Amino acid sequence: MKIIDAHAHVVQYIAGFTSRGELRGVGGGRARYADGSEFQMIPEKFGGSFTADDMISVMDGNGVEKAVLLQGQFFGFQNEYTAEAVKKYPNRLIGAGSYDPFCAKAEEVKRRLFKELGFKAVKFEVSNGSGLMAYHLPIDLDGEVMNACYRHAADNGLTVVMDIGRPRNCCWQVDALAAVAEKYPSVTFVICHLLAPQRTDVALLGGALSKLARPNVYFDLASLASNQQPETYPYPTAVEHLETAKRAVGSDRLMFGTDMPSNLCRDTYAHLTDYIKLSGVFTDRELEDIFYNTANAVYFGK
Repeated sequence: MKIIDAHAHVVQYIAGFTSRGELRGVGGGRARYADGSEFQMIPEKFGGSFTADDMISVMDGNGVEKAVLLQGQFFGFQNEYTAEAVKKYPNRLIGAGSYDPFCAKAEEVKRRLFKELGFKAVKFEVSNGSGLMAYHLPIDLDGEVMNACYRHAADNGLTVVMDIGRPRNCCWQVDALAAVAEKYPSVTFVICHLLAPQRTDVALLGGALSKLARPNVYFDLASLASNQQPETYPYPTAVEHLETAKRAVGSDRLMFGTDMPSNLCRDTYAHLTDYIKLSGVFTDRELEDIFYNTANAVYFGK
């Protein structure tokens, strides 16, 4: 089966900024927040970076044909490095640019990202853990600032990728996102992490997904398994979430992704594919869509 990883990251160096302040690499793939807490962010064997060559090595070792490089404040914006990775491997990688719309020079940044570097997608991490709402006051996802971002995307033919964090947080604005998707029917929206449901959210997820069941909205499955911690492979609750998603939006709205490199600290790439393949939720044809066809059309078809 052909595979596209629709949610992955290259990391030149760890330079994040989150609700705990700055996030910096401290060696061996470990990172430290400004509050002093540490964790393993990148597998030790890769050190404090995850290069384009590292990415291709993991892909080749797991039969992955192509990958979509996303980014955000967790690792720190990696726009230039992502563009370099895509340029080095144009037939294997495609990237999304990312920016903070509150920057005073945001217009100049957008010109650089989407005119000069040529990104065809834009990623907004808005979570209150490591996104815009981690260091800005709560933002209305259907408010003036974000609508300017969506209009820019519509005017420039950009796919909009949104990480709205986890349920029960100020960033998890499903109703606002549904209104936005309706307001901009020409824009393709990809929602990360299948809305990031936790183990207690089996009932909640169905209603939320139903609100976003629109022809211009897709979902990636990155970190769906890791969000069910302390569950381990074969991730039974993640499988329940997959069943819910198939009922609510259809399998043709779903795209496989791993969120690597971080999730490779917790499990193998094989497990992150196999829990979906072997779940029994999808037919072979549906798996082909989830693992390849949908992402190929959404990201590589532009």
